Formats: sequence, structure tokens, C-alpha cells
Amino acid sequence: MRLADRPLAGVRVLDYAQYVAGPFATMLLGDLGADVVKVEPPTGDAWRHYNPHAPGESTWFYALNRGKRSVTLDLKTEEGRAASARLIAGADAVVHNMPPERAARFGLDRESVRAANPRAVWSCVTAFGTEGPDAGRLGYDIIAQALSGLLMADARPEDAVPRRSGGIAMADLTAGLLTCISVLAGVAGRERGRQAPGVEVSLLGAALAVQVQRFVRIGDSEEATDSGPLTAAELDRTARTTAGADRLEPYYRCYRTADSFLALACLNTAQRRRLLGILGLDDPWVADPQAAPADEAERAARAALVDRFAAVFATRPLDHWLSVLAKHDIPSGDVRLLNRLFDDRQVTVNGLVQTVRQPGVGPVQLLGNVFKIDGTAAPAARPAPRLGEHSAELLGEPAGTPGAFKAPETPEAPGVRQLRHTAERNGA
Repeated sequence: MRLADRPLAGVRVLDYAQYVAGPFATMLLGDLGADVVKVEPPTGDAWRHYNPHAPGESTWFYALNRGKRSVTLDLKTEEGRAASARLIAGADAVVHNMPPERAARFGLDRESVRAANPRAVWSCVTAFGTEGPDAGRLGYDIIAQALSGLLMADARPEDAVPRRSGGIAMADLTAGLLTCISVLAGVAGRERGRQAPGVEVSLLGAALAVQVQRFVRIGDSEEATDSGPLTAAELDRTARTTAGADRLEPYYRCYRTADSFLALACLNTAQRRRLLGILGLDDPWVADPQAAPADEAERAARAALVDRFAAVFATRPLDHWLSVLAKHDIPSGDVRLLNRLFDDRQVTVNGLVQTVRQPGVGPVQLLGNVFKIDGTAAPAARPAPRLGEHSAELLGEPAGTPGAFKAPETPEAPGVRQLRHTAERNGA
């Protein structure tokens, strides 16, 4: 599918954000056809320098910035701010993740953007929101997970300290999704004659959104609302409570098979009853396996039932169970390692992995377009940009003229030089 045929073709988004949430949002908008211009400081997005394989080159940066163009501007200077205002004047949306004071100094607060371009949708990602006692507090994903309770959602009895589940940046990535939605909503509303809105998204709100089904309280809670710091005893108690609840759920969990592991997901009573028939088991609690046990005797009986499930699944190989469960319309799957999915047919045929040819490196495989538009998951139009690669063309100044913005030259590391030569030999 051509870029011109995608839903956001003709929409220009300026991405002033660094790290994860904002760049993830704008990458998704680019997948939908937007022309995403990444406006970077002279040193580049900080993510270029996170676990780099060469100066200014990082797979972490590639993953979130493919398909974009890069402009370098020093917003600490009057010249840089003036150039930024010219870019904003021709943009449809502006995304940033700067603290309010810095955004105001750089002309990226809502009022300044609206003055430069009343039609530009403005979306800002903050750590904890722009009001309240933590409004000016610096924070990243793990801090938002900590302050939102998310860091305790997967507490384990063996944990000496809280940890991010799987090391996944759930607050960052969810905030990116929310930011993408906010820009889409703003553009859609503007096209219906409404004023282009300013929308704020916070990592704190995103971390709570991940817990939406648990973040509910009916009436007056009898639980203590002590706001003091978490203690080791509370970590242990929470971990044991979580583990205890997981221990009693036989229908939504993983089991060991004779040769591998099986993920099982029965979310309704009909599925659960069919499973019991297959396994030759009986469960008095099949209608509500999530209910808290009435007493210790029930707790022990339900834990023993889970053990019987496990014993049956362990008797046959994975392929047997996948075949039998599929035949009875019971959701199940094998457990895979992420690095094996680059060649997985289900992933590849749906466009969920793509190869870009990164200048100086060669082929790089990464996440493909998660949107299928008219049956096609179109690949990125270009790889992640080199720092300032498109400054001249976007700022309308011929390269080499006085005042033209030019990316600083970075020496090429020997390892990257070797990769580049190999890629060139391979036609990259």
C-alpha cells in the first residue's frame, strides 16, 4: 500500500518527544500514513544513546522511530525556536514529553503552539499530570509503575524488592497508545469544525489504565488507606495473596505438558465444563473459580484440584493437547520465546515483523505495522533516521548555506564500518 493511500496521508506530526511513550505514539501514527518529523536536540533523542552499538545508534531507538524524518534544532537558541515555530505553522499535530516549564521556554506549551498554528492538535505526555503535588516531579516508567500500584501487581513470594513484570515498560507503552488515540481524536474533531484540542496523557494515568479492572471500589472500603511507605511485610503479604489467588485458578494459567508448556484460557462456564469433560475431572466451583474460598478447607480442596489438572496435562505432549482443545473450541496455545517470532508464519503473514535497511548497518528486523489497512499491513517507508538527516529539506534551506541546520558528524565505529561493508556487499 502506498503512503498516499493510508488514512493519515497528508497529515504532518511533529515529534519533539524522547525515550518511549511519545515516539511510540508517533511511530504508530506514521504507520497509519502520517508524515512524522522527529525534532531532536543537537545531541539527539536520548534513546539513541541507550545501550548503543555505535555512537548515536541503538536498536532501542530503531524500534520506536522507523519511518520518521529527523530535524535537529537547538531550542535553547532564538534561531532554533524560530525554526520550530515555522515547522509548527505547517503541522497538523505536535507531540512532546517535556515538563511544563521547559515546554513554555521552548515554545511548545499549548498556548504557544496554538498561537503559531490554531489548527495544530497538541498532545503532551507527562509523568504524573500537570496538577497536584507531583506535577513537577521527574519520572519514567518504573516510577509511574511504582506510584500507581502496578509494580505490585505481579509481586512474587520470592521477591526481595518489587520488580517490573517481565521488565516491560507497560506505563510508557500504554501512554504511547493513549497519545496516539488523542492525536487521532483531535484531528477527527478538528475536521468537523471543532477547535484543535490540547490533550494531556500521563504515565500515571496509563499505569492505572492497565489496572482498570482492578481499580474499582464499591462504597466505603473497610481496608486501611495508610499512605505510608511500603514495608517488607506488606510486600510479602501482597505477594502471598497474589500467589494464593493464582494457585486456586485452574482455568486461566499455564501447565507443563509431557514435553513443553501449555497456556490455557477458559473465560466462561461452557468452556470450563467442556475442559472438565476432556480431563475427566469434576469441579464444584466451576461457575465462579475466581471467588474467594469460604474457609481453609475449601482453599485446600481447590488447590488440590489444580494439582489434578496439572497431573493430567503432564501425561501427554503439547501437540496432543493443542489438537484436542482446538477440537472442543477451548482457547489454548504453546509458550514461545520472543526471538523465535521473527520467523513465525502467523507473525510474518500478518506483517507483524518487517525488515528495514538501516544506513551503515544493513538489514534490521523489528516490529511491523500493527494496523492492517484494507487487508494490507504496509511496511515503514524508511528506516529510523540518522540524526538531523532531513534538516535541510524540511527547513527549506539548501545544505551548506549559512544558517542551515546540519547534523553533527559522528565517527563510525570499526564494528559498524564492518557491518556497513557487509551490508553493501549484500546489496543493502
